Amino acid sequence: MIPYGRQDILQEDIDAVVEVLKSDYLTQGPTVPAFEEAIASKFSAQHAVAVNSATSALHISCLALELSAGDILWTTANTFVASANCGRYCGASVDFVDIDPQTFNLCPKHLKNKLKIAAEKNVIPKVLVTTHLCGLPCEMKEINLVCKKYGIKIIEDASHAIGSKYKDAYIGNCKYSDITIFSFHPVKIITTGEGGIALTNDPNLAFKMQLFRSHGITKQADMMINKSDGAWYYEQQELGFNYRMTDIQAALGLSQLNRLDAYIEKRHILASYYDQNLSDLPISPQKRLPHCYSSIHLYVIRLHLEKISISHKDFFEHMIDSGIGVNLHYIPVHMHPYFQKLGFQKGNFPEAEAYYASAISLPMYPNLSIQDQNYIIEIITKALS
Repeated sequence: MIPYGRQDILQEDIDAVVEVLKSDYLTQGPTVPAFEEAIASKFSAQHAVAVNSATSALHISCLALELSAGDILWTTANTFVASANCGRYCGASVDFVDIDPQTFNLCPKHLKNKLKIAAEKNVIPKVLVTTHLCGLPCEMKEINLVCKKYGIKIIEDASHAIGSKYKDAYIGNCKYSDITIFSFHPVKIITTGEGGIALTNDPNLAFKMQLFRSHGITKQADMMINKSDGAWYYEQQELGFNYRMTDIQAALGLSQLNRLDAYIEKRHILASYYDQNLSDLPISPQKRLPHCYSSIHLYVIRLHLEKISISHKDFFEHMIDSGIGVNLHYIPVHMHPYFQKLGFQKGNFPEAEAYYASAISLPMYPNLSIQDQNYIIEIITKALS
């Protein structure tokens, strides 16, 4: 089976992890802050807070922005459920914004229209989570302008988009957002096994996220509320969680970070080959915008169902039966039973639903061979011709 994505582990990664295993620190040693500093420096952010998953990073971001019961979080209808669940973890209500059918990202026009109606009803969200689907950045300048008008905080869920650029600047610099999240899950661009990180330029948000990732506890003398009892003293200032990243994970991440640019360059080569060889077929890939440089975490196509004789489901199953591990990113969040129990229903977000009915994620990872890619193209061509 050719997977839709997979990690790339080299001897240098193994050596980096083994070095930590032989050291005095496995969990809270010097490697995590070294990884945080490297990520912040690479993407021009002032602060980085590493955690055990991107989901945890989303949660502590919402907590740092003081999202709570009675508040509202909006996100795109086409994303992984974590982008919405982070609001629910805080007791907030959630709602969704429909997508652009060509970029598959949150549509700024839908956002503007929905906010006008929300303002009339006095139900403005406190937080908006944008998802850079497949690594393609959202129209962040436009989104930022409309959110500023209504006083909405922005979290960029860039789980797909480490290494992506918007208007020639790396995603992660937080120019158009309060916090940006990266994921280091094994199928992402680089991996720490499991892991995530939150970037911000606000020192207060960074401190809060550091608290929330580690039981709400600080040992920083200058941040103490009470007078210190001695060198051993620490304070729990918030109800926090155990979301820490280990030095073992951080060592793997530091090693992988050295190959980030090479990985993305290879993904562009693979995407261009798909583009060239699938261009005559009744499909549409994600529209890549000239002012955006995508990490191409995923290569998604939409089938022109009205022009083919095979159904979406049959095409998907045919690919799997042919040994090609396609996937679908994502089921619109509002169509999951949990969210339907909250009042959402089919038909609420038609563009996301139309996308779901026609989208397929093709294999995309740096070690995908030309032989395997040609085989994938051959099977697709025969199925759709």
